[in-house]
Formats: sequence, C-alpha cells, structure tokens
Amino acid sequence: MQNTYAQIYRKQHYGMVGKHSAVKVCHWTKSQLTGGEGCYKDTFYGISSHQCIQMTPAVNSCTENCSFCWRFQGFDSMHISDEDDPEFILENSIIQHKKLLSGFKGNPRVSMEKWEESQNPKHIAISLTGEPTIYSRLGEFIALATERGFSTFLVTNGTLPMVLEKLDPLPTQLYVTVAGPTREIFNEVLNPSIGNAWENFNRTLDLLPSLNTRKVIRHTLVKDVNMPFIDEYYKLDSRASPDFIESKGYVHVGQSMDRLSASNMPPHDMVVQFSRELGEKLGYEFTAERRESRVTLLCRDPSKARIDFSKIGSTV
Repeated sequence: MQNTYAQIYRKQHYGMVGKHSAVKVCHWTKSQLTGGEGCYKDTFYGISSHQCIQMTPAVNSCTENCSFCWRFQGFDSMHISDEDDPEFILENSIIQHKKLLSGFKGNPRVSMEKWEESQNPKHIAISLTGEPTIYSRLGEFIALATERGFSTFLVTNGTLPMVLEKLDPLPTQLYVTVAGPTREIFNEVLNPSIGNAWENFNRTLDLLPSLNTRKVIRHTLVKDVNMPFIDEYYKLDSRASPDFIESKGYVHVGQSMDRLSASNMPPHDMVVQFSRELGEKLGYEFTAERRESRVTLLCRDPSKARIDFSKIGSTV
C-alpha cells in the first residue's frame, strides 16, 4: 500500500492491518457502546453493534468507483499481488478493533457490562471499503472467523461471480449491492473498472439462488438517478431470489459530496414507498425500517430474519 494512502486512512481513524487490510469503528458501534441505539442490523437481524468488527481485506482494491460511496477511494489495483495470511488478518483485525475502542473504557457513559461485551466481539462485517472478493484467501478467512464463533457479513458488488461460485465456506450473510437497474445506469452510477462488469453482475444474480446461505440484495437509492425503476429492480431481484431486500437511501456525506448533490438524497418516506411497491410485486413482506438510516427491510420469510447463533462456530 502506498504510504500516502496509508496516511490518509490513519487520519480517518482506520486501523491498518498488514499490507492490504483495515478496520474502522463505525458510528453505531460507538453509539451502542455509550448507551445509544445500534445500527439497523441490530433492529433487522439481532446483531449487537458494540460487538461488531467492521473491516476489509482489500482496503485499496476495487472493481468499481461508486458515485454514492462516501469512503476515500484510493483504489490503485484490482489485484492484491502480495497477500497476507488470513489468520494474521483476523488476529490483527481484532487487535486493531480493540485498540480503537480502548479510549471508551473510561467514558462515564459506557457501562462496565457493555465494555466487557465489546471486548468479546461476535460479528465481522466484511464491508468497510474496497471489494473483499479480490482477496483470494477470503474463504479461509471466513472459515477461521466461523471456527471462532463469529458471524460474518460479506458485502460484494457482484462483479466477481467466479469467486462466489467457489467460496467455501460461505459467510453467515451475503450482501450483493444492486444499484444499477439498467446497464446504462449501472455504468453511470457504479463506474466499473472492468469492461464486463454488467455481465458479471448478472451472473452473480443468477448464481445467488444456488448458494446455501442467507442472501440479501441491497438497493442503494439515489434520487433522480437510479430510482424508482420498480419494474427493472423487480426483474433483477426475482432472478436473485434473496431472503431479504434492504433499500437504503443515499446520504450526502464524505467523498460522495464531490460527485452528487444533497438533492440526490431521497427522503425516508420515498424509500419506504419504493420498498413497499417492490415488496408487493415480489410477494415479500415489509417488516422493518430505520428512519435515521433511511433503510427498510423486505423479507421473503420474516420469521427467519433473526440470526440463530447456535449454528455459528464455537465461542470466541
């Protein structure tokens, strides 16, 4: 990783791990630790935010440059030439996560119970930045995390279906970002770095029904750009047949402010309307929402939304 990029990431409070990985404590981890609410994954799936590690094994590598992404996009490669060992990444991600939380121990708003729980993380969101499926030993990383009792949430843009076809084991929950309802909008909004991104993305959608894990389609909605297009999203989602569909409104923050305007943020009620219309067409139930995050949840079977931790590895 270039030193200039590493300096930028550290300035933004990333914990660097080895040559190509990183962790960062999210807003909702801090919120729940200090007595506030957790993130929408707590509401939707029962994931404790103060026990969640947000990380990436591909901090500087991605196949897309999404216009709505608020992270620093210093992507300089679509390949990691010198890869770290997955056990090294896991161990040091935990160490860096705890290091970033260390200052909260003396915070009067943090109870000792919450603090001790935060030091025993149970979830890993492989979603911080970059495209994690670029890391060729991702399956080994997920296996090690599962053996230690972690649930794993993997977020991918779907441009590398050949990785998902062979990924073993699969994560506890697999997210695929669907933010381009047509080829033209896909290319405009996601700015892919590979020429066959649209075709690969469609291969991923057709692959999803065969993958034996919990699957989520994530619609990131940008007003006046990629919504509503209900019929087009309906066709894509029907092929993918996910367990859950999250529709989340774009937020005008970070690096995205250089590419989009505040007027591109859809009000929460607009996201709700989109989600309800889509759910009605698909036969999915509208089951939850978080207004402050502009996100909604559709479920094919609402009774299966909460994570059953008895089926995940051993204790940490």
